[in-house]
Amino acid sequence: MKNIHFQWALAFCFLLYFNADAQLQAYKKGLQSFDKGFYELAINDLQKVKEIDASQEAKLNYTLAEAYRLSNRWVPAIPYYEKAIAEGIEEPEAHFYYAYALKVDEQYQKASEQFKKYVEQKTPNKELNEWANRELSTLQIIDLLKDKSTDIQFRNLAEVNTEGAEFSPIIHKGQLVFTSSRKDKMYANGLPFVGLYAASVNPDYTQFGEVGLFSKNIFDPERNEGSPAFSPDGKIVVFARGNSGKRKDHSPDVDLYISRNVPGEGWTEPQLVSASDSASWDGCPAFSGDGKTIYFSSNRPGGSGGMDLYRVNMDASGRFGNPANMGKTLNTPGDEMFPFVSQDGKLYFASDGHPGLGKLDLFVAVRKSGKISVENLGLPYNSSRDDFGLTEDGQGNIFFSSNREGGKGDDDIYFYKAPAAEVVVDVPVKEEPEEEEKIVNYYLKGEVLDSDNKAVLANTRIDLYKIEGGFQELDSTLTTNEKGVFGPIPMQEETDYLMLVSKEEYLTKREGFSMYGRSIPQILLRKSVTDTTFNTVIDLSKIFVGKTFVINNIYYDLDKADIRPDAAIELDKIVQILLDNPKLKIELGSHTDSRGTDMYNLRLSQRRAESAIEYIISRGIDRDRLVATGYGETELIIENAKTEEEHQVNRRTEFKILDLGENPSNK
Repeated sequence: MKNIHFQWALAFCFLLYFNADAQLQAYKKGLQSFDKGFYELAINDLQKVKEIDASQEAKLNYTLAEAYRLSNRWVPAIPYYEKAIAEGIEEPEAHFYYAYALKVDEQYQKASEQFKKYVEQKTPNKELNEWANRELSTLQIIDLLKDKSTDIQFRNLAEVNTEGAEFSPIIHKGQLVFTSSRKDKMYANGLPFVGLYAASVNPDYTQFGEVGLFSKNIFDPERNEGSPAFSPDGKIVVFARGNSGKRKDHSPDVDLYISRNVPGEGWTEPQLVSASDSASWDGCPAFSGDGKTIYFSSNRPGGSGGMDLYRVNMDASGRFGNPANMGKTLNTPGDEMFPFVSQDGKLYFASDGHPGLGKLDLFVAVRKSGKISVENLGLPYNSSRDDFGLTEDGQGNIFFSSNREGGKGDDDIYFYKAPAAEVVVDVPVKEEPEEEEKIVNYYLKGEVLDSDNKAVLANTRIDLYKIEGGFQELDSTLTTNEKGVFGPIPMQEETDYLMLVSKEEYLTKREGFSMYGRSIPQILLRKSVTDTTFNTVIDLSKIFVGKTFVINNIYYDLDKADIRPDAAIELDKIVQILLDNPKLKIELGSHTDSRGTDMYNLRLSQRRAESAIEYIISRGIDRDRLVATGYGETELIIENAKTEEEHQVNRRTEFKILDLGENPSNK
């Protein structure tokens, strides 16, 4: 009997071992799939992990949340963000994306709380900070946005919609041309590629024919194709085409392609649009009314963040000029996509950065009193989900796309059929006077504190710079009073500022403040003139010879001392500190973890410290202000470290003050 019990116990131990090993393998496989962008595969593997080391629980849940978010499934991401945050995930963006997911799920109060937590972190991510401030303003007017509605009703165009995705509809010569996920080719994670399809439609839009390929010459079974735009004469189509993943592809992302309709031959082999940036995502094209300009969306460098709207001219021979960003009136740190120019010259587009009900909302850009403003189209155009790809035919018939609840599948096409035109008797109508635009005066007030004991710092100098076009212009200079307070200072809307804060015996600090995303929506204003003041708190670090600062996020490849791009970003911050404090002399110290021999670690750390010093010198800092010291494993923070996280704490870079100079705060 005892032998039987022993065999059962042994079998149970083996079962536990193999189960734990299977879960560990699923975890590793899920992380690998996530890194490759195979989000559905990552979700399938990571959800198999029921038990894991406590140190990995936050990462597991955060990766699941991100896999859902990056595959545009925000609501299922909510419980995983919640768990990751409760487990102490250190990713600062967690609060932002959790907040946005809550907004998509219409949990507006909780979303506001999470956006506030993100803003309070004061992360260096300028785009997300601006976006979070915009969302905090938007959440104040959600009820007002919901009150904005029209009487028209859209119907789900069941004649063409499937359980897959149908989007970006447009009418072209008696056909509804649209994008659909009907290709046989699948992504590595099981999702089908999208292509261009068409269905005939009769003149009064009462009947839609069977769906078929738009063009065999344009169709590529191994790429994504979508969002077609037709020139006014119907002879040119511009569309977006993705990468096939093969070596022959010159682009790693999505580009714009052009094809011409040749009589008797059909659409020509698509050619890459010369204005497309192969290193970026370019898509969602639209023609202007005269066919001389193409609007599109791109995440190319130099934008406001996310996808921005651009415009580019095209001459009669099909040659393109240089694309131009359409500016911050239209573009936000979020995504601006799917532009469309109506026959009356209005620019419609989708955005998740302007005040909206959820994810992508539909907007129209209008000009009032010489000033362009952006208006949310309200209900029923918009919902808490994605609403995008609006087009109309000039007769009042409207199409757009949405993945709102109650649809047939993923993204569906929705349609409004305009009533027959009625004979209208020309009756003089009294024009209502335009509503007077209300004025807001913005101010900034601040407090400067000692970072260690939070004591107020009187007589601290603040040089306020206005940043325009990448240049800094001194706006004003002021000093804190005996309570450590400065301001209020007048601020301009949609402007970036920089504060250079200096005081003797303290490290001079740069503190940015952006007015982008902070404007109060006109719909909330009740008085003709409103004054509003923003408050900020700035911490200064007291300096003395021997004080040490840890430089976060400087990592090196295994057994190497080369400066990686992510480490260069952190070292540039040290460069800026040395520029702002020109008398300061520092020691840059490099520490390894306890793995490896003492002598090897000492030499490796010395090489790493010297490599960092050489980088700082290359950025214009004098060598005689810098000393490189490798400490190896002689100053471990965590003795007997076991986990990778604990080893990382030990494997750090620090700078120590060696000499203050005569007066580090005098410029």
